[in-house]
Parts: sequence; C-alpha cells; structure tokens
Amino acid sequence: MKLLGAIEAGGTKFVCGIGNEDGTIIDRVSFPTTTPQETMGLVLDYFSAKEVESIGIGSFGPIDPVIGSPTYGYITTTPKPHWGGYNLVGAVTEQLDVPVGFDTDVNGAALGEYTWGAAQGLDSCLYITVGTGIGAGAVVGGKLIHGLSHPEMGHILVRRHPEDHYEGFCPYHGDCLEGLAAGPAIGKRWGKPAGELLSDHPAWAMEAHYLAHALMNYVLILSPQRIVMGGGVMKQSQLFPLIHTKLQELLGGYVQHPALNEAIGSYIVPPQLGDNAGLSGALGLAKLALDGQ
Repeated sequence: MKLLGAIEAGGTKFVCGIGNEDGTIIDRVSFPTTTPQETMGLVLDYFSAKEVESIGIGSFGPIDPVIGSPTYGYITTTPKPHWGGYNLVGAVTEQLDVPVGFDTDVNGAALGEYTWGAAQGLDSCLYITVGTGIGAGAVVGGKLIHGLSHPEMGHILVRRHPEDHYEGFCPYHGDCLEGLAAGPAIGKRWGKPAGELLSDHPAWAMEAHYLAHALMNYVLILSPQRIVMGGGVMKQSQLFPLIHTKLQELLGGYVQHPALNEAIGSYIVPPQLGDNAGLSGALGLAKLALDGQ
C-alpha cells in the first residue's frame, strides 16, 4: 500500500505524519509553530527521509486554495506573526518532488470525517471546530466546498444572547461567532479558562445559544447530512445536549426531518477520529492529490 504524507499546519504546532490510503496513521511527530524558516526546516527534514507518494496539507488560514490563482498555496492575511504571505505549498514542492494537496485545516478535517470517520458513507457533512478560534469545512456531493476562496463559517454574525454584554474579541468583526464563542471569548467573559468552568456553569447555556444559532444557519443553507463538532471547547460533553435542544427550538419545526427531531443526537456528533481528525484529513488531501483530484 502506498505511503502518504500529512501536515496539519496549526498556529501553535505543525503535526506531521505518515499514513496509507486507508487512513491508517503509521508515524507522527510535531514541531512548534515559530517562524516559517525554522518550522518548515524541521518539517521538510522529516519528510526528506520518508518515501511518500504525495503530501496533504491542512493549514490554518486564511489561505488561497484555488488552483490557478497567483497565490495558490499561500497563507494569506493571517495575524500569525511571520506567516502572512508565506508560500507553504511552494516550500514543500521545491524540496519534495511529489503531488501536494492543500486546503484549510477544517476542510481537511471534514474530508477526514467524511472518508474514514463520523460521516463515512454519507454524501455530505459539516465539520466545525470550536477552540482558540472557530472554523468549519464542508463536503457536499462528495467534494470539498470552494468558491472565490474557502468558507469562513466561523465569522458569521449571530444573534446576541440577551444577557451577554461582552464586546467580542475578533480583531476584524468584534462580535462575530468566533468573537463571541471561541475559547478566548469564554475565558474573557467569565474570568477563567473554559476548562476551569464547572459543567453546570451558565457559560455553557450561553455557548450553546451561539453555536446553535450558527448551526441553524448551516442547516438551512447547506443541509448537511451530518454535523461533526470538534475542538477543545467541544470536549465539554454537556454542550451537545444543550446545542441539540437549542437548535430544535430555533428551527421551530420548520425543517421536518427525523435527523433534526428524534435522531438529533446522532446528527450532531463529536469527531469519530478524535484528535486525529486534522491529520487524517491531511492524509485525505494527499490521497486526492495522488489521484489527480
């Protein structure tokens, strides 16, 4: 079976791995995200000693994933120091003569869950990560969504909770979904990190309010067959039933489908691939590149 390379390029660390076409991860290593020269030097040294047929990269963004664009393969307007305008795909292809698949980390994770995880066997899915930031990727008709660029579903506007007076932390939009519901917003609003709040803290009902409003928009626009929710904040398992109930309340019976009614617990779920969703997604991108897709 052919060996594939995977890079989960995160703002804190780059996770690299070797796997095969059935999604099995054989080896993995991680490097701190510092400067492109330092981090990519370690990444390329790792892969130079491996005989991989292709490499998939799921990257933090914003990025340019549009093949044919002058800046295809670049990390673009990220606030991450040193990485804005960096040609990530170019750095890999310059040293490693293999096909490269490139997309956002969340689109990669969506592909991983669609191919090998919680959405396997379906035609569409949405993957949303709620952690330091909020991002989402989608597979529709078996293909990842792209258009002018890639989806930025973490920056949609949502209705404010009536008891929330926190201004939001997003440097671009203030009180968009990410600005109100990502991990830093929870910490700043309540004065301590999300992981230190008790399971019955009022923070979680407010968090469910924001996430359910976002999911309502995604359900009405994309109508995915399954929604997978990962990231550090979603490890608070008490959020899932709160989100289920709030989403049903918001939909108000408008969309009549068993998945949104009696089976909602099987419709909005945690990642089946767990913390491997991103790296597995990068393997999926490598597989698409190898197949010429």
